[in-house]
Amino acid sequence: MSIKINLDSVLASRNVTIRELSEAIDITPANISILKNNRARAIRFTTLDKMCNYLECSPGDIIVHEKDQANG
Repeated sequence: MSIKINLDSVLASRNVTIRELSEAIDITPANISILKNNRARAIRFTTLDKMCNYLECSPGDIIVHEKDQANG
């Protein structure tokens, strides 16, 4: 099983850039890029809350759980 950050799709569907999100929620563009590229090992609930509020979405729109194909 793996957890994926679906931020790229959410940003694209809302025509929001990394810079716009960064400025709106006061997080560096580099940290948003880490999330967007699925390189993050964790995310703070406060960060997730800010992203959801700004993007008008739920945590499930940003964080996706995918089962490994081998484990069925």
